[in-house]
Amino acid sequence: MRYGHGHWTLMVDADELLIYAHHDSRTLRDLTRWLDRSGQLAFGALMLDLYPKGPLGRQTHDPETDPTETLPWFDPGPYRVRRQQPLGNLWVQGGVRDRVFFADRPERAPTLNKIPLVRWNRRFAYVNSCHSALPRHLNHAYDGPGGESPSGVLLHTKFLPQVVAKSQEEKCRRQHFHDPDQFGPYYDGIIAGTDLWTARSERFAGWAHLQALGLMSSGGWR
Repeated sequence: MRYGHGHWTLMVDADELLIYAHHDSRTLRDLTRWLDRSGQLAFGALMLDLYPKGPLGRQTHDPETDPTETLPWFDPGPYRVRRQQPLGNLWVQGGVRDRVFFADRPERAPTLNKIPLVRWNRRFAYVNSCHSALPRHLNHAYDGPGGESPSGVLLHTKFLPQVVAKSQEEKCRRQHFHDPDQFGPYYDGIIAGTDLWTARSERFAGWAHLQALGLMSSGGWR
């Protein structure tokens, strides 16, 4: 309310990397200036889980290097999209965690839509992290995978090698905001070093590749 009012604000987790069209040649400020000219108040993104090839926890990673070198693979789909009421926010599910850990209970799979970039007003509020926001019209800035509104991707680097030890800790802490008992098999699968890779996995090759797959959109920004 004090520092964000009237400014573009970015909210990402420590294990997320925001990419958008032309991010390799244009700054975030370039993007927000274009969003201002386009009359956009918010910018949505798909949280895309990256993973290695081979059992989890067996890789090595130098924290000074690009995590996409250790985690170069992702699921190109399928993703399920529906708009929820009363906030009008999207609910996007699917991808590798849905496929591997929640195949028998897909309704429990993680929520993958976020609105990480907003031209903030002290009257705005995030709901359930930044998966949705108030006032509700902010949620309509993102129309999900395959949509035409400008959007980006949050590369989710959760599956770096330390995820096995972290999952053991999280299972003991039982602090998941959903029913922690429902997530026991999820943590067990990670702790066991599950191999998430399949022949249908795609190798990350930059924003243009993700746009060609329909996972993000330049929204006409050239």
